[in-house]
Amino acid sequence: MNNLKGVLLVAFGAASYGILATIVKLANNDGFGTAGLTFSQYLFGAVILSIGAVLVKRSGKTHQSGSPVSIYPRLRLFLFGTSLGLTSSFYYLSIQYVPVSVGIILLMQTIWMGVILEFFTARELVRKRKIAGALVAILGTLMAARVFETDINFSFKGILYGLLAAVSYTVAIYAANRVSLHLPNMIRSKYLVYGGFLAILIFWNIRIIEEFSWEALLKWGIVLGLFGTILPPVLFNKGIPEIGTGLASIIAALEIPVSVFSAYLLLSEHIGILQITGIVTILIAMILINYRRRKKADIPIH
Repeated sequence: MNNLKGVLLVAFGAASYGILATIVKLANNDGFGTAGLTFSQYLFGAVILSIGAVLVKRSGKTHQSGSPVSIYPRLRLFLFGTSLGLTSSFYYLSIQYVPVSVGIILLMQTIWMGVILEFFTARELVRKRKIAGALVAILGTLMAARVFETDINFSFKGILYGLLAAVSYTVAIYAANRVSLHLPNMIRSKYLVYGGFLAILIFWNIRIIEEFSWEALLKWGIVLGLFGTILPPVLFNKGIPEIGTGLASIIAALEIPVSVFSAYLLLSEHIGILQITGIVTILIAMILINYRRRKKADIPIH
C-alpha cells in the first residue's frame, strides 16, 4: 500500500510539472508577459511555503536541540534553489520560440545530463547501462523534436533556452536529492523556492515591474504557483521515500506525455507518429538508466 501511495504521489507531482508550460502559453495568449507570470508564480509559492514552514515549526516537527541552529544547510538550499528560478525562466522563454511539446523534450535532456553530473560528483565510472540509456534518450529526443522532418523550421534561440533550462533542472534535481536532507521537507522546499525567487528577481529585473499585474497574479500566478512551486516538491518529498529514487525517476517521466498531450488538447499542437515514438523511446531510456535488479535479500531504504 505504501508503494502504491508513493507511486501516486510522484505521478501527481510529475503531472503538475507537466501542465505548467501549457498554462504559461495560455496566459501569454491572454496577453500576460512571461516575466510577470514567473514572478507571480514564485511570489505565491514563497508565501504559501513560508506559512507552511511556520505551521510545521509550531507543530514541533522540526529538530530541537540545545545547540545553536546552523545557517549553513539553509544557505546551501537557498543557493541551489536559484537553479529552480533559472529553470522556469529558461523553460518559459524556450516555449516562446518552440512548441510546448518540443520545449518539454529539451527540458528533459536532464536525463543524460544527470548521468554526466553523477560521473563528476560520485567520482566513479558510470555503468554501461546508464551510458546506453543516455544514448537512447538522445535518439528519442531527435525523433520527438521532429529533427528528421524536413519541413520543420528550427529556432536556435528556443533550443538554446531549452537546453539551458535542462542544465538548471539537472542542478535542481541534484539539490532536491542531495542537499540538506536532514531538514524537514517543508523547510527545504521553502528555502529552495526562496533561492528561485531571488533568481527570478535578478533574471527578469525591470521587466517584472513592467509586466506585473494583480490580475495576472490572481488569474494565472496562483495556478502556476500551485502546480509549479507548491504541489510538486511536497508530493515528491512524501512519495520518493516510499518507492526510492530509481522508480521515482521513471514515474517522474510522466511529465513528458502530460505536457505533450495537454498542449495537444488545449493549444492544438500537432503530434505525429514519429514524435510519439520519440517520447516512448525517451521513457524507455529512463527505465534503462534507473532500473535496478532487486535481490531477494535487498531491503528497501525509506
